[in-house]
Amino acid sequence: MATSRIEYLGDLRTKCTHLKSGVEIVTDAPVDNNGKGASFSPTDLVATASVSCMLTIIGIYCNKNGINFTHGSAEVNKIMASDPRRISALEVTIDFSGNSWSEAEQRQVRNAGENCPVVKTISDDVEVTFTYQF
Repeated sequence: MATSRIEYLGDLRTKCTHLKSGVEIVTDAPVDNNGKGASFSPTDLVATASVSCMLTIIGIYCNKNGINFTHGSAEVNKIMASDPRRISALEVTIDFSGNSWSEAEQRQVRNAGENCPVVKTISDDVEVTFTYQF
């Protein structure tokens, strides 16, 4: 079974429907690439998915290992390159303050997150940097 259905809406926009849940996301081309920037661009979704995946994998890791995970938020900065147009770098800042993790737990959590499937799928041509706040 397919994961999603994507329809071109015109004017550089798409509607992406998650088939199992029916949840929809509309994308728009970014302003620097002929769009209006009215929603996530496809490359924004790649950047956002990488960090969403990290937080999810960290949650799974913490649940399996009895580590209290009460706070996690992040920001990702996507840097584009041209010729060809592509994501050249992702700068990820993750705030885990308030979890009171030991240094060993912090290392384990960082390792789990940085090995999430989306981050591992990103090409080695994309520089991904992580900054953590504990």
